[in-house]
Amino acid sequence: MTVLTDAPATSDKRDVPPSMVERMTLILDAFDGRAARLTLEEVACRSRLPRSTVHRILDSLVKLNWVEHASFGYRLGRRALGIGGDGGHAEVREAAAPLLHELHLQTGMVVHLSVLDGHEIVYLDKVGGRLASSIPSRVGGRIPAQSSACGKAMLAWLDPERVDALFEGNLGRSTERTIDDLGILHLELNRIRQRRGLAFEREESARGVACVGSAVRGPEGPVAAVSLCGDSRTVQLERVAPLVVDATREIARTLYPELGTPRRAVPPAPVVPADTWSPEARSRLLSVQSGGWI
Repeated sequence: MTVLTDAPATSDKRDVPPSMVERMTLILDAFDGRAARLTLEEVACRSRLPRSTVHRILDSLVKLNWVEHASFGYRLGRRALGIGGDGGHAEVREAAAPLLHELHLQTGMVVHLSVLDGHEIVYLDKVGGRLASSIPSRVGGRIPAQSSACGKAMLAWLDPERVDALFEGNLGRSTERTIDDLGILHLELNRIRQRRGLAFEREESARGVACVGSAVRGPEGPVAAVSLCGDSRTVQLERVAPLVVDATREIARTLYPELGTPRRAVPPAPVVPADTWSPEARSRLLSVQSGGWI
């Protein structure tokens, strides 16, 4: 009987380091730059480790955000890029800064810039002058992604399977109006895609606060999001929504000038079959909508 062994990816023999730390280091060293994009076979070849070992360790690194996995293969994740001290977001903040201030001057509302980190968003910037203290958010703070306009705007441009993996059936809540059902979340994300990326929320992230958000979309998906927030009793989100869209498109042009117009640069929306939701999920959606969701 032939016994299959875990053979190295290349004919060049090399002892597999016994230390997991050494093996992880070899794999991370295979990525020779921030923009490096490698297939599983390329990582195995460069690290000279067995393919199955590389696959197993990459799976763990993806779960811990050291590496990201997409259709093209693998690239360094936020944790690896953040070792330098800026979390890998310095370019995004620099590109967005003047537009955030312009949005605040145009509307008088509080403006947020955030990024997706697992099933949460992290606020990178907040502009609002004296009004900023009226909204309980802070730079570096985190909230469940599905509770915010920014978070929903970014989640809408991920594959549904990736959204499932991010939450793993466990959705945290910020208020009693936060979406806490994965099926309802998918329906909400589908509505956002139908609105070409505009996401709304009323008192889902904080009581008395309403927001409209849009994602900054790069060639491989959402990289950040911008939102305008105000008093849920008086703010007219539909009137300021176009300003948010214009701002995120301008940020995308600044970050990816080589890709031309955003329409050509961004990936298509994930396809979500219309008949994937159970009658129970639909009933829950309708009951929540009656409470004032947009």
